[in-house]
Amino acid sequence: MHARNFLGKWNGYLMVDDYAGYNALFGPALTELGCMAHARRKFFDLHAEQPRPVTEQALTWFAKLYEGEREWQDLSVEERARKRQEWTVPLLEKFHHWLLQQRKTAAPGSGLSKALDYTLKRWEALARYATQGNLPMDNNRIENAIRPIAIGKKNWLFAGSALAGVRAASIQTLLGTARMNGLEPYQWLKETLEKLPTWPNSRLNELLPLVRSEKVTVTQPQAGVISP
Repeated sequence: MHARNFLGKWNGYLMVDDYAGYNALFGPALTELGCMAHARRKFFDLHAEQPRPVTEQALTWFAKLYEGEREWQDLSVEERARKRQEWTVPLLEKFHHWLLQQRKTAAPGSGLSKALDYTLKRWEALARYATQGNLPMDNNRIENAIRPIAIGKKNWLFAGSALAGVRAASIQTLLGTARMNGLEPYQWLKETLEKLPTWPNSRLNELLPLVRSEKVTVTQPQAGVISP
């Protein structure tokens, strides 16, 4: 229920992993997206542990999908949607067929069968990004933003109190939002704190990094796959 309470009346596309607790969120107002990097990581880990032709081929399929996204990252939403329909959708269909064929011969309970099952079970959500030009194929940008927090999560046990933890999360969210919108976090925070004492409460939203980002040029990161 926490995710539902947090989202409130927001609607659109929501990218999640395979946690069953998210299932109740989806309906007419909220559409599920799957993270292609999560699916790839299953095969990447297997291949790193013991290289084999089937895992190498799986990684090649993922690489082809990402190759297209890298080529189209500077296109308009409309142009990217057209490219995805012409190129990505047929490639996804071939990849899906290959996954089904490999599942027939994978040993039950093996690491390979688990990787295949994860990808096939979530295939509709994983492939949904290709239906439009503005949907991401993975959650890498957000994972990059929260990685420093996740790595140092034991440090946050000493935030002081539950309320201090909430405040720390709010600050980290603001800094992450600034970074994702092309603002230098420290400079944004410094300027904001300098303005706050005399800034009218009715205009606080103007200080948010998301609002301010409309005045700057945002540099989009290249599409790609993060190795564990």
